[in-house]
Amino acid sequence: MSRTWENLSLRARLFLPMLAMILAALVLGGIALKIVSPDQFEYETGQQAAATQAVAAALNAALATSGEPQRTLAAFSSALGSGKTIAFRSVGHSSDRPAMIVPSHVPRWFIALLDIPELGAVYPISIGKDHVGDLLFTPDLSADIFEKYVGFLAIVGSGSALMLIAALSVYFTTGTALRPLERLQEGLTRMRQGDYDTLTPVAGPPEIRRSCKEANQLASTLKRLSLDNRGLIRKLVSVQDDERHDLGQELHDELGPLLFAIRANATALSDRVADDPEAASAVHGILQAAENLQQVSRRILEGLSPLHVKELGLEQSIRALLGNVQAQAPRLKLSCRIDASLNEIDGLLSLTTYRVIQESVTNVLRHAHAGAIDVAAEITGAEVAIEVADDGEGFPPDSPFGRGLRGMDERVRALNGSFALLRDGGRTVVRCRLPLAQEAA
Repeated sequence: MSRTWENLSLRARLFLPMLAMILAALVLGGIALKIVSPDQFEYETGQQAAATQAVAAALNAALATSGEPQRTLAAFSSALGSGKTIAFRSVGHSSDRPAMIVPSHVPRWFIALLDIPELGAVYPISIGKDHVGDLLFTPDLSADIFEKYVGFLAIVGSGSALMLIAALSVYFTTGTALRPLERLQEGLTRMRQGDYDTLTPVAGPPEIRRSCKEANQLASTLKRLSLDNRGLIRKLVSVQDDERHDLGQELHDELGPLLFAIRANATALSDRVADDPEAASAVHGILQAAENLQQVSRRILEGLSPLHVKELGLEQSIRALLGNVQAQAPRLKLSCRIDASLNEIDGLLSLTTYRVIQESVTNVLRHAHAGAIDVAAEITGAEVAIEVADDGEGFPPDSPFGRGLRGMDERVRALNGSFALLRDGGRTVVRCRLPLAQEAA
């Protein structure tokens, strides 16, 4: 019950008590009528019943002293005529008590609600010792019942009208408060989604206006903090790229000549030990190890700093990356759509685009056990759209980003972009959007 009440809107919470008050007023009014009405009817018909009793006593006295009681009784009965309240019933007719007279235009449920007592009376008429008939008193309650019915309708109507006016007042009053609250909620939702530029309209009662102003100030503060945070992340990413570039350059300059020297000396040594199978085998092992070490060094250098992005352009660099992926996994069905206009971007935006694709396809090779992978990178409108999809095993729903994806997410946020990892139609999709705005690039 409490959960149902919590799910009700503010208007429903205000209207339901009003409806309950109307129903309670109707019930209490019915109970009051049921309790009070019997005494009122008895009091209102008491004088008529006493008068009828007095008439019966006078008639009995007149018949007792009359020389011709039958003619006197007939004259009295004729004088009464067909009246509904007082009537004479001779012996031999039905002995039932007379029914009360009630209005036909009043609903039966209301008459039953009044709980009218038995108010009719029967007074015997005698001539001597003989019972010749009865004087019947049948109360006419039509006017009293109709009066109570009209009063009941007036109370219900006036109460309902007042409740309706109150309900309309509450409806419009809450409307003026709910609309600003809804706008405030929309503003908070925009802030949660990262939109700090659209301000919340300041409207409504003073309390809500103050909340709207506070929300706008919060949006301004969050916008400033977001810009500062993106600037720090961008600087951090730039520092990391510089460090990787310096480390890669140092490894290339130092390790490259050493590997070349090892291979050259091993080649020269292989000519001298051609007649010694064991020595020749050892020298061949040195050459093979040096070649493998060169491949490992090339892969490490590629991960640290893709030097050829500046030399070949972003489009050809991505195609070269995907060519290496295809060489490592010949059975993997790979398709790509790379926009040639990507060569027009450079700097951190170009490197981030390459890194996102590189990390995504590396994750597919390491973890997905996929049979096919689709890579798309293009400029759409004012942003770079990147999407890498595979048909592999996917990931647990609550699995957080790994180290590589978390690093990509930080890079993308540094450029005010969006980064998402999701399942769509049985495929794992990495979807990234990078704005082309000058301040982001």
